[in-house]
Amino acid sequence: MGRGEVPGSEHGLATEQDLTPEQGGKSLSARESEIMSLIADGHTNGEIASSLFLAEKTVKNHVRSIYSKLGVRSRSAAITHWVTVHTATHATQH
Repeated sequence: MGRGEVPGSEHGLATEQDLTPEQGGKSLSARESEIMSLIADGHTNGEIASSLFLAEKTVKNHVRSIYSKLGVRSRSAAITHWVTVHTATHATQH
């Protein structure tokens, strides 16, 4: 897979332009999604680290990456974005 390509479109690849605006052209990894879900549930970095058997510094690095990918600067903005996108996703699936 080439730079800037992600699975999912014609020929099995999509470019960043093919991603939805909610994804901001960058999707979260499975681990980042798991951490973001725990953040949205109100867990602290320390609690997340303990539950996932990670160092707190590792969780902080993931959180920093999540903020960058979502285009936000705070935990509350990340949660708002996450809840909005996931509410819209679930509404279109039903």
